[in-house]
Amino acid sequence: MIDLYTWTTPNGRKVSILLEELGVEYSTHAIDISKGEQFEPDFLKIAPNNRIPAIVDRDTGQTLMESGAIMLYLADKYGKFSATGSEYWRMMEWLMWQMGGLGPMLGQVHHFVKYNRGLSEYAEERFSKEANRLYRVLDAHLEGREFIAGDGRGAYTIADMACWPWISRFEWQQIDLNGFPNVRDWYVRIAERPAVQRGYHAPRFVNEVPMP
Repeated sequence: MIDLYTWTTPNGRKVSILLEELGVEYSTHAIDISKGEQFEPDFLKIAPNNRIPAIVDRDTGQTLMESGAIMLYLADKYGKFSATGSEYWRMMEWLMWQMGGLGPMLGQVHHFVKYNRGLSEYAEERFSKEANRLYRVLDAHLEGREFIAGDGRGAYTIADMACWPWISRFEWQQIDLNGFPNVRDWYVRIAERPAVQRGYHAPRFVNEVPMP
């Protein structure tokens, strides 16, 4: 049994989507970051960096923060949605790409372009340009592939689940997915999965899954 402490952000949705895809029993605990609940002492015992998501594995007592570490832990624990052989490192490469680039940079776009437009023209231009570059990188990688890692045309792994929730905010980023057809097709392919739709709405419904 997994206790998931989360909110309706891309990083939170990464883990709830994985748990839904795994089909394992888990309990969701909403941490409303708009109210500062991530700073509550009980949550800090689990996630000292006061960021969601975090988990407690009731089977082992293991606590984990940081979405990438959580996804690797769950994929290993349940033996699903990881790649094998050399493609394991391809999966890891793109998981690290998401955590080190896609997520942080798109997060800056959200901050400056969606929530604080007009505050800094320089920041809007800088991070929007980087967002478009990252979309081009992913689009080129997905040429001829259904998913990010795995043999042949690719297998659905945690690399896809890590990247997809960030792409799901393409409207926030003022990105036209039709300009990146490989990303668009990959995005829709994943968006249509029932487990993804369930995981997207954890811990509460905000809006329907955006579609291009």
